[in-house]
Amino acid sequence: MVTGDVKLIGSWASVFVMRTRIALNLKSISYEFLQETYGTKSELLLKSNPVHKKMPVLIHADKPVCESNIIVQYIDEAWSSYGPSILPSQPYDRAIARFWAAYVDDKWFIALRSILTARGEEEKKAAIAEVEERTDHLEKAFIECSNGKLITRLSTHQLT
Repeated sequence: MVTGDVKLIGSWASVFVMRTRIALNLKSISYEFLQETYGTKSELLLKSNPVHKKMPVLIHADKPVCESNIIVQYIDEAWSSYGPSILPSQPYDRAIARFWAAYVDDKWFIALRSILTARGEEEKKAAIAEVEERTDHLEKAFIECSNGKLITRLSTHQLT
């Protein structure tokens, strides 16, 4: 594992923190996980992310990097010779990967949250339908971006 002065501020339950932890693990980077508690914000979090005041924050050599998608890109570039590349090497393919990451954050998660906040059965059904539609978009994009490799993997790992 790569060692160094790497810390991650976050909560284990946050999907955005999970995204960052997956990237760190893919690159085999050891890091100190600084657990935040929802509803409170540590002094280190507020100092490290004074604009948005939210997690995750990656601290590398005492320099903070904020926002999960930006952190993943930073990890991929800062440790480019370690582990597999997280983002595609071609500029167009990288742009497409960034588009779908933003789609997940800006569209899919919001639709998913709307299921929890729905009032009444009809609103809940509409929210579920929206999540299903957005999930269909993601599935099609994953298949297209994988050039058919995803189909092969799925068909060989089907649950019976």
